[in-house]
Amino acid sequence: MLRGRQVHYIPGWDCHGLPIELKALGELGTSGLGPLEIRQKAREFAEGAIARQKSAFQRWGVMADWDQCYYTYDGVYEAAQLKVFQEMHSKGFIYQDYKPVFWSPSTRTALAEAELEYNPEHVSRSIYTTFPLSTLPPGIASEGLESVSVLVWTTQPWTIPANQAVCYMPNAKYSVVKRADTSQLLLVASECSASVAALLETELESVGTFTGSQLEGGICKHPTIPDKEVPLLPANHVTMAKGTGLVHTAPAHGMDDYSVASQFKLSVECMVDEDGKFTELAGPELQNLAVMTEGTDKVITMLKECGSLVKEEQCVHSYPYDWRTKQPVVIRPSKQWFINTASLKDKAKEALQKVRVLPESARGSLLSMLDRRTYWCISRQRSWGVPIPVFYHRETGEPLINKHTVTHIAQLFKEKGSDCWWELPVEDLLPNEVLKKSKAGPVTDYVRGEDVLDIWFDSGASWAAVLEESDSRADVYVEGKDQIGGWFQSSLLTSVAVRNKAPYKALVVHGFAVTEKGDKMSKSLGNVVDPDQVINGGEDPSLPAYGADVLRWWVAESNVFSEVQIGPTALNSARDSINKLRNTLKFLLGNLQGFDPRVQAVDPKEMHYIDQYMLHLLREYSIKVTDAYTEFDAGRAIRVLQGFIARELSSFYFSIIKDRLYCDPEDSLARRSCQTVLEEILDGVTRSIAPILPHLAEEVYLHAPGHGEGETLFKSGWIKSSSVWRRPGLEEAVEGACAIRDSFLSSIPGKNAAQYDLNIAVEPGLLFELMESLQEHPSSTSSQLAELMMVARVNLCSVLPRDLPSDALLSSGTFLINLEGGVIREDSAYKIAAVPTSAARCPRCRRYTADSADCLCPRCQSTVSQAH
Repeated sequence: MLRGRQVHYIPGWDCHGLPIELKALGELGTSGLGPLEIRQKAREFAEGAIARQKSAFQRWGVMADWDQCYYTYDGVYEAAQLKVFQEMHSKGFIYQDYKPVFWSPSTRTALAEAELEYNPEHVSRSIYTTFPLSTLPPGIASEGLESVSVLVWTTQPWTIPANQAVCYMPNAKYSVVKRADTSQLLLVASECSASVAALLETELESVGTFTGSQLEGGICKHPTIPDKEVPLLPANHVTMAKGTGLVHTAPAHGMDDYSVASQFKLSVECMVDEDGKFTELAGPELQNLAVMTEGTDKVITMLKECGSLVKEEQCVHSYPYDWRTKQPVVIRPSKQWFINTASLKDKAKEALQKVRVLPESARGSLLSMLDRRTYWCISRQRSWGVPIPVFYHRETGEPLINKHTVTHIAQLFKEKGSDCWWELPVEDLLPNEVLKKSKAGPVTDYVRGEDVLDIWFDSGASWAAVLEESDSRADVYVEGKDQIGGWFQSSLLTSVAVRNKAPYKALVVHGFAVTEKGDKMSKSLGNVVDPDQVINGGEDPSLPAYGADVLRWWVAESNVFSEVQIGPTALNSARDSINKLRNTLKFLLGNLQGFDPRVQAVDPKEMHYIDQYMLHLLREYSIKVTDAYTEFDAGRAIRVLQGFIARELSSFYFSIIKDRLYCDPEDSLARRSCQTVLEEILDGVTRSIAPILPHLAEEVYLHAPGHGEGETLFKSGWIKSSSVWRRPGLEEAVEGACAIRDSFLSSIPGKNAAQYDLNIAVEPGLLFELMESLQEHPSSTSSQLAELMMVARVNLCSVLPRDLPSDALLSSGTFLINLEGGVIREDSAYKIAAVPTSAARCPRCRRYTADSADCLCPRCQSTVSQAH
């Protein structure tokens, strides 16, 4: 905005979803509410949270179109979302299917991959169990092997009752081995036999070896279900890394298992209900037991009783949990709506190639997340969300959904909001003309669906609801790295499906805030740093009110692409940095009191050389700081600012000009010259801190000279840096003088430069001419050279005088002049003699330039008499 760009930022809120629904229900502590009552409570809860968050964002100085925010529960938004849904459905990307999905018993709903959290410390009761071979595979039957059992391993014993097959790897080697302790014959993968022997603490003797493909046609007996036969089948997902190389396959409870079932037409019957308990299909012994706990115990007991259990052990492994309740999930099949992401993957990857990703390292994660996702389950069994606009036939259960039905419902949502899905009679949702166009039977044949859309579909459709039609790609999406599998991905998939392009030109992917010890913050641990407390202070005296700019500085100074630590140390350091900056700004404002640049500014050509030189340094600073912001590197902008203030301003320019500012006549050219520069410095520094410290910058702008009342800094442009400020020879003159000054100061360590007369001898040549431009007369107490050296008097000559007193301090050096891009190069030598001055200290300016201690120096006499 400071650079004159039109920036249109529309903030938005995802308002649906389970956390809000559970919060609303939790506050009521009631069950048995209808969908509309749940929705009303959830909406009230969401509205309260949005109001609090919005006022916090405004207090932090976030610039946005606060009157035109978007909310996913808004009818207009929901209508745009249904349009995306309809277009994806008509292109065949959305379909209904009965297949295994991640299911959370603790919240009774299907979950998408993005809603899982993997717990690496999960402990399962893993088992090795036997499936007796009832029909030997024809490929090995001739070997005369009797009563062989197939040995399988699983970390989910509760899925054994749902077993439909045992899978092998066709091109691997398998052996029938004989246990030394019991003579039992077991079939295992040859490369697993050593680890199985160690596990069973017995020797295994190989009785015959085959390739996997020779196992085809073998049939096992199910260990716990009498008369149930289980085939041996080939599968590519079998691994040898753990277990026995033979995989227990329960198509209802595993993604790989399900693909085997699709190929071989196995049953995918579900014997687990929505609460994660066995149904009557599992048999009377197991019915109503929770599969992850008592159900697992019971299945293991049943396997022991029938003599199939070979070994049980604890297995610590990574297991998916519901990210909201932190409870384990199960895989179970149910009828859900899916997006076929496999068919969109390649297009999505192609679209990502044209997107700028900051940091670039996040691109790999985006691509691998896309790869891992073959389908996306978008239906949820909840009330608080956008209803899936589908009707089901009462008799056949066939879904009715097409362009005509969805367009009509989208129009209703736009006018009335999505509550009307529950409020209106089905006749209004499905009027006759829509039924006619859909070639469907009478409305009485249909019931409305009860599922809502996954919130990732809600937020993923934001491009369609928020962006202008004319250029419907956002310049940038900004979010945390947890959205690599969430919003960034769902937005990309929906946009690519509908329009063959990404919804964004750039992505900024940031890390998370962690405590000063590096711990992740979580509400449950109570270690969250509350931004409101940082700004306004807390009841505890250890929580002072830092204000919003300290919070912003902490962000700007951090590497936001990694984990960022926050706590008292970081905040105190940010506050100290801002206080140093405030002191510089106070000095500038104080010395610009009564100066109006519109009337009193001095033309750069008439300025003192050091002032012109300072403008040259200011220009270099503004180029560096602009570059840093262009690269989104606020941390570098801060470092450039701090370096400029410490080196160029505080220790150099400010210390040199104080005498001229405080003691020269108020309206003199010398004083107005440096005020002109101070005003340019103030303006440049204020603009360069404005993106990080908007409140401080605007406050400074209110007090700064040179602009009308009521103007805001943020509409007045970026740093002005004029190329007029560059003068050939100027840098060489000042830098040559600075080299001489450094030699002089190192010859009087710990002493006050103001108490010396300085003799500078330079051989005739370029350097002498440059020094003459800073001091016209051979000897002066008030020349620009004397000011730069901060001494009582400078004598400029071509050779040092012979009659130097014995206490003179001598030093010498050389300075390389390099002009016109190296066309003129001259290495010039100089000598210095510093002699304690005989002049007295002037009571007004405190420089050693007075004839006696009780009278003013000539400059102060003249200034005071003018003032009278």
